[in-house]
Amino acid sequence: MQVGVHICTFDWAGGPAAIRGTLADVVRDTEAAGFHFVTFMDHFKQAEGFMPPEDPIIEGYSALAYTAALTERVTLGMLVTGALFRNPGVLAKTVTTLDVLSGGRAMLGIGGAWFAREHAAMGLEFPPPGERLGRMEEVVQICLQTWSDDDGPYTGRYYDLAETMCSPPPITRPHPPIMIGGGGEQKTLRAVAQYADIWNIASFPVDRIRHKLDVLRAHGDAVGRDTEQIRKTILWMDDPRDDEDAFRGGLDEYAALGFDTVFVMPYGADPRASVAWLAEVMDT
Repeated sequence: MQVGVHICTFDWAGGPAAIRGTLADVVRDTEAAGFHFVTFMDHFKQAEGFMPPEDPIIEGYSALAYTAALTERVTLGMLVTGALFRNPGVLAKTVTTLDVLSGGRAMLGIGGAWFAREHAAMGLEFPPPGERLGRMEEVVQICLQTWSDDDGPYTGRYYDLAETMCSPPPITRPHPPIMIGGGGEQKTLRAVAQYADIWNIASFPVDRIRHKLDVLRAHGDAVGRDTEQIRKTILWMDDPRDDEDAFRGGLDEYAALGFDTVFVMPYGADPRASVAWLAEVMDT
């Protein structure tokens, strides 16, 4: 399997002053290990239920730009962008800029967003799930139009843009790959079937993942797309160092279902140690 390092905690040794240097070391270590992705979690507060909301977190697209300057090969993206966090036209420009400055290594990861407290804290709208996912779909449509030869207006249910010109265009052709994250069966997986180059889902039990794949295939049939063309990736939710055998066995089971990439979170005060452990395990 290919490996992505998903950086989402920053309670590192040395406190805030050490984040800059530690992050530089981690992303360089990731590339040196031969891993394929560096991603960040798109939150402005730590994700409640995952970590205490008051724990440190940094803004993801700023971190990606910093990472682009420190690396040459890894693909860079959010896992995943909150659809309501940014104006869609601004988001398209941000991802385009990342792609240009990284030499064609940007990926648009996107999801419907879920953390109500975070939206309220930042003064952002938090409509019901159906609207959030409808907005996510329009954001993807706007990005795709922005990255096409169509510079004209976009008119949707939720967003209206007077024009979608993009200069300079992305280096990645025809556009930066689109990753959609999540497993909602009615709307998210339909959006994956229709728009995504890459699908990401958390490391649920294999039987549950198998069912999600069946749902995804059904949506693909409905929209006329072969979902075998969609790259399938797993976000490993636990610290794999806690149970190496379970980690190895889980990867084998997901690989048998067609998943080719695992994203692993470097937990703990010393994320470099986590990346070093992962490099050793994936090399054996």
